[in-house]
Amino acid sequence: MTFPALHLAGGDARLTVIPALGGKISSMVLGGREWLWRSDVLPDRLPEDGTSYVETADTGGYDECFPTVGACDVPIDVPHWAGLQLPDHGELWAQEPAVEMGLDAGGEWLEARWTGRRMPYRFTRLVQVGGEGSVTMRYAVTNTGRDRIPFIWSSHPLLPLTPRTRIVLPEGARTRVYAQHGAALGGPGAEHRWPLVGAGGRALDLSHPDSAGAHYACKLFLDMPVGSAAVEEEGARLELRFDVGEVPHFGLWLNRRGWTPFAGGTPYLNFAFEPCIGAPDTLSDALGAWNAAHWLEGGEVRQWTLEWRGTRQ
Repeated sequence: MTFPALHLAGGDARLTVIPALGGKISSMVLGGREWLWRSDVLPDRLPEDGTSYVETADTGGYDECFPTVGACDVPIDVPHWAGLQLPDHGELWAQEPAVEMGLDAGGEWLEARWTGRRMPYRFTRLVQVGGEGSVTMRYAVTNTGRDRIPFIWSSHPLLPLTPRTRIVLPEGARTRVYAQHGAALGGPGAEHRWPLVGAGGRALDLSHPDSAGAHYACKLFLDMPVGSAAVEEEGARLELRFDVGEVPHFGLWLNRRGWTPFAGGTPYLNFAFEPCIGAPDTLSDALGAWNAAHWLEGGEVRQWTLEWRGTRQ
């Protein structure tokens, strides 16, 4: 099924957004290269609230996850929201946002606006493509109610994993394991220092994911000392900058044929490159053992910005 798409362009940058698919960015060409992975297993389909994202909507591209990533119940000791059930990958991917497009001195822009279904909030993402090929994403979330609400947010861009993929993150940054499949990383909660992650006397250099093992998958979270990250691939470089006062964490999902949601299916070969606020993937864990959830007071507005750029090396 084909869905109407909206396009932004500037310099050597091209973005495609599909409102009907939860505002998914389905294509992100920067520096003349397409950076986003696309599934050859799942076709695009209209999303349904409350269904499994990984089984029905994990088609690739760039989605937003709020107020959780993993499906969970809010812990019973959280006032006002105790026991609230939150769906897989949050609420935004499963609703069509209101969109507005325009052009100003900064370049072409597109603003998407979502409304909370289980909590009272308004979430906006304004994407602007500059004439020199930069992409700026300005986010804002507003608590439209009176009671404080807990949340985590994660961007969710999926990229192809190749033998030449190199991931550049701050060397020595505290790195915690959230999930592992087919890799000995010390188990959930184990702490390491980027890029060396491992257990049993064997450390893997995950800055070169293809060399770290034959078949494995893992989800890691980094505490970011500086707001810069990059991916290098075949002479091209994808650069990301942000303010760590606004975006303190970074999620990294690596899947080198180590995991699939489908019994008997072929595991994927991709990775998720995810600046995020709060950790790990479930709001319940962020409120619990990880102690890394964030809060919005009644009427409060939280804002943050991501800046993407593609270059040739």
